[in-house]
Amino acid sequence: MGRRWASRFAALLEAPTNPEDVRDIDAVVRGFEASGYALDRALATAVYLLLRLGKPLLIEGHAGVGKTEVAKVLAAFLDAELIRLQCYEGLDINSAVYEWNYQKQLLAIKIHEKSGEEEIFSDGFLLERPLLRAIRAENASPVLLIDEIDRADEAFEAFLLELLSDFQISIPELGTMRALHRPHVVLTSNRTRELSDALKRRCLYHWIDYPDFEKEMQIVRLRVRGVDEKLGGQVVGFVQQVRNLSLSKPPGVAETLDCMQSLLVLGKTRLDLEAAEATLGCIAKSVDDSAKIQAEGIARILSRVAR
Repeated sequence: MGRRWASRFAALLEAPTNPEDVRDIDAVVRGFEASGYALDRALATAVYLLLRLGKPLLIEGHAGVGKTEVAKVLAAFLDAELIRLQCYEGLDINSAVYEWNYQKQLLAIKIHEKSGEEEIFSDGFLLERPLLRAIRAENASPVLLIDEIDRADEAFEAFLLELLSDFQISIPELGTMRALHRPHVVLTSNRTRELSDALKRRCLYHWIDYPDFEKEMQIVRLRVRGVDEKLGGQVVGFVQQVRNLSLSKPPGVAETLDCMQSLLVLGKTRLDLEAAEATLGCIAKSVDDSAKIQAEGIARILSRVAR
């Protein structure tokens, strides 16, 4: 255990600060694993191409499979600033890109009302939001996470096209602002709606599926310190059985980790009926899904898990 964590710490100390220092796909795999993210070869290749080609990466997949975490770990790997835009219905330019400090503008107009010399549409009155802040980063390329882009409407998605293709933003009062350091852009989507072809053409693409048993065990080992192999196997097996029940919100890897950590906090050494019932809220995220699991029978599900 001590050697494993020492090697992770050493890998973090050697994290590159420049994408050109990432020499191959194996370096990406090692760097992500040092931060506790188990990266398969296909996703590692997508991240490597993001860095070397400078193209945005669109990641789609089920909820809770680690899409957002890719951007977070990438920022740690590069020792770069993480700038996050959380998308939602009704997201507009004022919240995502910029707005003017109207109170400051009004005060400036009042102070200079006689001379009329103050230019109120200038940099000093500009309030940066995540997208503009990413474009105007001065020291190095940040990692820009545009999270759950499928929640934003099509008009906002269309606005993004200039940023994703030319890494610039047009502000009517100031003109076009181009990135001094091209940000590393990661977009995530849960596929609540289909994204436009125009957006997809500007991005590399990767789909993250639910992991198989061995991959999920690898994730548990990386993310949960001191995990017992037998208990970890029982939890992963149980969650994977639950995913087959056609729930409205099937548990992702995030729920597996929550369940595992909860069992450790509760002092459980095996996943029996009592432990599974106590931590069911870590896995089922709606009353209907909980009822489906109960109807299937927790004991019956546990009996199908390798002990």
